[in-house]
Amino acid sequence: MKKIAIAVALVAGLTGVVHAAGDAEAGKTKAASCFACHGADGNSIAPNFPNLAGQSASYLYKQMKDFKAGKRKDPTMDAMILPLDDQAMQDIAAFFATQKVKAGQADAALVDAGEAIYKGGIAEIGVPACMACHGPTGAGNPGSGFPQVASQKATYVENQLKNFRTAAQNEDAMGRHNDANKMMRNAAKRMSDPEIKAVAQYIQGLNP
Repeated sequence: MKKIAIAVALVAGLTGVVHAAGDAEAGKTKAASCFACHGADGNSIAPNFPNLAGQSASYLYKQMKDFKAGKRKDPTMDAMILPLDDQAMQDIAAFFATQKVKAGQADAALVDAGEAIYKGGIAEIGVPACMACHGPTGAGNPGSGFPQVASQKATYVENQLKNFRTAAQNEDAMGRHNDANKMMRNAAKRMSDPEIKAVAQYIQGLNP
């Protein structure tokens, strides 16, 4: 039994998966302070704040834990996460996971370019296909720690890809460093701004 527990812990550490076991009903009340940015149903009305609806509870919980630990930084989230204990984070994650994300719409002018990157990557510069981890419809893979991206706000996706790129190009720079095994940093580090914008628009138009 002890060997099994150790094996599970090792797998979780390698993939970045953190299993949440929250109470969605309790989470609805505890998430009230999140609604101003992320919406009462987890669908944000602001382009720079992400939709949380339908995201896996394990992924949401991991992100909150990373903000709490300083592994992921954002001035707004750093302040919001401060008063939350572990159970509150699990409950909030469970609540947003039960909500349904609203379908987004992509910029038609960028869909073809974005689809090519999402489905096929950019082989000549070593950018992998996004769908290899996030799935053809953007539904993600909770068991492997890969988040749902479908219908996510394009501006938010664009910002996060640039944050991963910044961190990849300079490990000491401000950016996003909390991806497992630097997978997102390695994927984004050679992408240009137009390529990032195109794939972000395509993602916004996906429906899980």
